[in-house]
Amino acid sequence: MPHTASSRYLVEGPRVGIRHITYEDGAEFTARARESKELHQPWLFPPDSANGFTGFAGRLIEDPTKAGFLVCEKDGEHGDGAIAGYININNIVEGAFLSGALGYGAFAHSAGRGLMKEGLGLVVRYAFGGMRLHRLEINVQPANTASIALARSCGFRLEGFSPDMLYIDGAWRDHERWAITAEMIRK
Repeated sequence: MPHTASSRYLVEGPRVGIRHITYEDGAEFTARARESKELHQPWLFPPDSANGFTGFAGRLIEDPTKAGFLVCEKDGEHGDGAIAGYININNIVEGAFLSGALGYGAFAHSAGRGLMKEGLGLVVRYAFGGMRLHRLEINVQPANTASIALARSCGFRLEGFSPDMLYIDGAWRDHERWAITAEMIRK
């Protein structure tokens, strides 16, 4: 469902809506990150302190080459609007490229419930619609099977392998490159 004046979401699906991250989300986001450490590591390290969140959110809010979205449950068991996860579009390039790199994480209470699949689909549609991007890429460590399954289930295709691509948890890590274009979702 598209955003309406009465809606707090940019885009809504049956169970979740997506909205931009705000500084006011800090307390809930960091609590969810602390509850989800076992789920996230060694892949992700979302901020779990107020200071860490302020820097994280600031980059997503203030840098025009980034966009931060929260996937929020609609009428869920954890309350209306509860944060289920987050999806960031980084390295947004305009001009002839019209591309961005996605990063995402589910919080433990929502893992395995299909909420992030719905949310990622909404972000993809929003990026190709309202943001007018053409291509989105996800870079995933090969052993992160849950993240690869999410990318695949949302229609991303495997495009390659990049050795020593990103510095994560004290080492340069290999990544698979998954991508989707606007044409792929129009088929």
